[in-house]
Amino acid sequence: MNNRNIEFQSSSVVGNILRKLHIDIPLFIGLGLTCALSFVILYSASGKDMAILMRQVARIGVAFVLMTGLAHINPTQFKRYSTLLYGTGILLLIAVLVFGQIGKGAQRWLDLGLFRFQPSEMIKITTPMMLAWYLSRHHLPLKWKQLLIAFGLILVPTLLIAKQPDLGTSLLVASSGGAVLFFAGLSWRFMMVIGGLILSFLPVLWFYLMHDYQRGRVLTLFNPEADPMGKGYHIIQSKIAIGSGGIYGKGWMGSTQAQLNYLPESSTDFIFAVFAEEFGLAGCLGLLVLYLLIISRGLYIAVQAQETYSRLLAGSLTFTFFVYVFVNIGMVIGILPVVGVPLPLVSYGGTSMVTLLGSFGILMSIHTHKKFLHH
Repeated sequence: MNNRNIEFQSSSVVGNILRKLHIDIPLFIGLGLTCALSFVILYSASGKDMAILMRQVARIGVAFVLMTGLAHINPTQFKRYSTLLYGTGILLLIAVLVFGQIGKGAQRWLDLGLFRFQPSEMIKITTPMMLAWYLSRHHLPLKWKQLLIAFGLILVPTLLIAKQPDLGTSLLVASSGGAVLFFAGLSWRFMMVIGGLILSFLPVLWFYLMHDYQRGRVLTLFNPEADPMGKGYHIIQSKIAIGSGGIYGKGWMGSTQAQLNYLPESSTDFIFAVFAEEFGLAGCLGLLVLYLLIISRGLYIAVQAQETYSRLLAGSLTFTFFVYVFVNIGMVIGILPVVGVPLPLVSYGGTSMVTLLGSFGILMSIHTHKKFLHH
């Protein structure tokens, strides 16, 4: 009985500490479990490379510190500085196109001396912040003029990022902005107009913005076996890994596709294939349930938000996380073209990890500061 009392008091102390830090406990648990899973699968996917694992631990640690810091900030401050942050992000994207660093055929980074910075990651958050700020100043539903302005706010960063080229990130930015419009209560007529505009823009995207290798990825989607040792190699090896996992998988460290280096980018974009081979369908369903819990909590926070700005921003950030999951798993199983989107909170990487946990810090801020919003 005494042991039970001690355990209950300990859990209460931890809960009180997290609440004082403005940490949403259910969301924190979901994020923590997913990041812990990242360590397990990354150790296997990297071939027991402790250096990669330690770097991932350090990056996740920094990202959690940032998340906690953002959770402390009152949402009214995010609203106040939305235009400044969005404008700064646009200027940084222009700077990337003018004198940014080139790596792997893409011009996406700014060299700040001590570290390289990828402004497109910042735009994933500042675009929905800007749209939420703009829409919160107008009565909903939107009128045509307001809709066109909102569409322009999405289009500018999307085109600048597509020009780098970075099709995956531009898709995420466009999705985050579109989510704000959706949660603002667009009528079906407006949605059809937006759909028509997007369809009319596709020829421009295909012939003038997309590079040859990007067009090749889209065409490979329909028939990867046409070039099994070239453009179709990634997706073919990924499907082999997923299929060989069966129901329960080969067990941890049992991925032959990763261990024998048949699967490219096994620690980053295609880490889900490694996970599927080692833990099978059962493990994949467990991971999807974990993602579903995180998404559900984010949507709950959005519904509970007491202000239009916070509600739109929370809904958009949650939807962007869903798009991350959907696009990565979709390209790994072969229903979407390969666009370089990592598996959120699991793939090896620093910038995307910081951006994602930073967005969850904003979600926690919205939820834990509710009573202060109208003061």
